[in-house]
Parts: sequence; C-alpha cells; structure tokens
Amino acid sequence: MSIITITDAAQAYLAELLSKQNTPGIGVRIFITQPGSQYAETCLSYCKPDDQNPEDEIIGYADFTAWIDRPSIPFLEDAVVDFTTDKMGGQLTIKAPNAKLPMVNDDSPLEDKVNYYIQTEINPGLASHGGQVSLVDIDKGIAILRFGGGCQGCGQADLTLKEGIEKTLMERLPEIKGVRDVTDHTYRENAYYR
Repeated sequence: MSIITITDAAQAYLAELLSKQNTPGIGVRIFITQPGSQYAETCLSYCKPDDQNPEDEIIGYADFTAWIDRPSIPFLEDAVVDFTTDKMGGQLTIKAPNAKLPMVNDDSPLEDKVNYYIQTEINPGLASHGGQVSLVDIDKGIAILRFGGGCQGCGQADLTLKEGIEKTLMERLPEIKGVRDVTDHTYRENAYYR
C-alpha cells in the first residue's frame, strides 16, 4: 500500500515544474505541520538532494523522487495529490483526510481518545447542521463539552448531547460515565433549530 497517491496528472505537472529548477536530483518533500490537530496543514515543497531528512520515506516516480516526512506518514494515509486543469491553467491539490485526526491507541491519554471520537464520529454528523462540539475537560469520568456553530442555541442540543454524543462516547470509551454541556445556549444567532 502506498502512503500517498500522486495522480498521473500531478506527476506530470510536478515533473515539469522540477525540470525548470536546474537542480539535478531535485524532488518534492511532503509533510504535515501540526499533524493530528485542527491546525494541521499538508505541505509539498521542493526538495534538493541534500535537504531531505535521513528518516524520510522515499517514493520513486518515473521523473522525480518524493520524500515523505516519517512523523507525517500515519496522517497521510489515503492522501491524494492531484492536478486539475481549468481555464486559468490548473491547480495542484492535496487532500489528506486524516491530517487532523489525532492518532490514538490503548495507551493514549483519555483526553486524546475523546478528541479522536469527537473528530472522527461526532463532528462529521454535526457538520451537516453547521455545528461542532469540542472537549473542554474531563472531570471524574464526565466529558465536559461545548457546542459551537449551528449547535449553539439549537433547540435539539440536549437530544444530540444525550442520544448521540453521550451514547457514542460511552460505547467507545468505558472510562466515560457521561457528558455535560457548558455551552451558553442563550446565544441563538446561528442555531440550526430555534
């Protein structure tokens, strides 16, 4: 399995860009800044032969080499680099659906595990209503949450909290005994249901 997919169109575009650099052996380096956080950014940069990190994973393509930053690898799973043409010329895009997901395992802190399920299972559902929830704290097994966007002030927030979020977190994490909402729901400006 490849760490990242670089489509044929993107390979052709990158090969052309690299050929104009007049640097023998130049390739690209792909990495993520602040991986596993909401601020994660997937980056692609030129990489001269001396610039790569010895731990980088190397992927050889027909016309260039891609060096993949080792700590970024788990977050680049299912990532795709593509190039699409349009009337302005074209655009290189990088889609890395796992870049912002915290990586968790059995030894991870409970807070990381709760954030993982919030990002992977709960917020994608809330996003359809323009909302999201974030973890404020964990107090004696109670996850303290704050709603935002379309969930703040929403008339269905209690139902979402108890029937959706609490059930999901308690199913996934036996250490969680319940959830509590600390959102100020008097602000209803963006509420999905009023």
